[in-house]
Amino acid sequence: MSLTDLRAYVARLEERGQLVRVRQPVSTYLEMAEIADRLVKTGGPAVLFERPVDRDGRSLSVPVAMNLFGTRERMAMALGVATLDDVGERIRSLLDVKLGGGLLGLMSNLPKLREVATLPPKRVRSAPVQQVVKRGAEVDLGKLPVLTTWPKDGGPFLTLPLVVTRDPERGDVNIGMYRMQVLDSKSTAMHWQRHKTGARHLESARRLGKPLEVAVAIGGDPALIYAATAPLPPVPGLNEYSLTGFLRGRSVEVVKGVSVDLEVPAHAEIVLEGYVDPFEEPVMEGPFGDHTGFYTLPDLYPRFHVTALTTRADPIYPATVVGPPPMEDAYLIEASERIFLEPARFILPEIADYHMPPAGIAHNLVNVRIRKSYPGQAYKVANGLLGLGQMMFAKVILVADAPDADPRDHLGFWRHVLARAVPGRDSQFAKGPIDVLDHSSRAFSYGSKLIIDGTSKAAEEVTPVPDAEILDQHQVAGGFWFITTRKERPGQGKHLGEWAARQPAARGVRIIAVLDELCDPRDFEDCIWTLLNNIDPERDVQVIDASHGGPHGGQGGSPVFAMDATPKLPSEGFTRDWPEKLVMPSEVKRRMDELWPLIIGQETSA
Repeated sequence: MSLTDLRAYVARLEERGQLVRVRQPVSTYLEMAEIADRLVKTGGPAVLFERPVDRDGRSLSVPVAMNLFGTRERMAMALGVATLDDVGERIRSLLDVKLGGGLLGLMSNLPKLREVATLPPKRVRSAPVQQVVKRGAEVDLGKLPVLTTWPKDGGPFLTLPLVVTRDPERGDVNIGMYRMQVLDSKSTAMHWQRHKTGARHLESARRLGKPLEVAVAIGGDPALIYAATAPLPPVPGLNEYSLTGFLRGRSVEVVKGVSVDLEVPAHAEIVLEGYVDPFEEPVMEGPFGDHTGFYTLPDLYPRFHVTALTTRADPIYPATVVGPPPMEDAYLIEASERIFLEPARFILPEIADYHMPPAGIAHNLVNVRIRKSYPGQAYKVANGLLGLGQMMFAKVILVADAPDADPRDHLGFWRHVLARAVPGRDSQFAKGPIDVLDHSSRAFSYGSKLIIDGTSKAAEEVTPVPDAEILDQHQVAGGFWFITTRKERPGQGKHLGEWAARQPAARGVRIIAVLDELCDPRDFEDCIWTLLNNIDPERDVQVIDASHGGPHGGQGGSPVFAMDATPKLPSEGFTRDWPEKLVMPSEVKRRMDELWPLIIGQETSA
């Protein structure tokens, strides 16, 4: 059965025992998010809430589907392949990447790139998503089961919207996924970050002095839902419709909007049509419990005005919850990782493999294995990656070259790299763009990066480290020492790290991380997630040479990274607000504890 829409995918999941139906009333305020979070963290099934109710207990007629992509198997099923690596193989065949031949060799690949760009969407005259049409006063976003996923969120947010825009100057189309906070019955905030294509389209409209038409599709082909999250390269004619067409082997069907001159997915469940006025005052959006696992603080963003709402006769509303990893978005990220491995090799052919562990929430950590043939190649590849699209947001890049170094083995890859890297000698700091959601960077969207070279060293790369003996890392978690503290004074994290680096227990340790009291120092994933979120590397990472000045100085001490991952205080010169970690209220957990056995019981019986 070919997947063309969300309901076909839901039906297939149910046929394969990968979906549970919840027939009890469940609130769109926190409760659905808590259930979906539990399901994804336990490898559970997708879920269809048949009787959603709003925060005030009022029944809503549109069912809600969640955790649709929450395992590797379901993500592959959504894309119509057996494994995510199969898509990479198709792209490898498409590109037939030539690693030599200079400029002519590279140019010989361009005709195959055009094969993707020549899969335009197919225009149809009528569409399921326009079975019901509402305009003007008939539009009421309050009748949609839009979720509030965390207790301090600024309001309900659309979390899986496919936002369709066209650049009014250049004509290129973009389908991006940007969260949208519902402000009232006919408008939302539009979270167009400064680096995003939607923001560029709005700037074009500003220069022309006119509003930007926008259409927001909810649901549709699951491959298109994925494509809206994909970091597409700026190839002329290549957009999310053509990527979906390539993945499916056929064009995506689209229909002209009823009130905007934009083509929308014909098989979506719901479409919101309207405009953003670039000259209108922006609105305060947020807070929002984000994929970082912290609240994104309130900020100003454009307002989207809804002029028409079209739906199927019986729509399904898809949603997701993001927060402390692992979450459903980790599998969307892994799909992009596998799909774009070959294009990355097209630019950096020495890449053997790479992985972005869930604790790094996509941008904070990249593990790379390379085929090394000359000195400095680890830095060449890492800096090259920082120049590839959204890889510019990467904060920490670990590089290895041993064939047995598996980038997907999170702890094992750290251990491998740290056993072969001398802090200071085999590391590099850099400055550059940072995700606007990063709360720890020295300035909004601008901060630093850390590259650690764990490759085998050429003679030119080895410089003496006075009185230091490089040890293998196995004494304390294979090279880590996690310390938790309650932050009460400026410099506390830094001073604790310096103290720990000079203790006998630091022998064999390469990273000392001082973390907040909410961390479990025995939980590697939790500690790395907090560490990566809470550091600006150049500011918060010290290289301490423990071979001098300590109680065991000169007796085998090695340089160590001391990382202050505690919350930063104004008294430390940090002028931005520091957000709270996401924590679900205990009363919500208690209520869901009562409902949880019923859901698990359905899964077991299925």
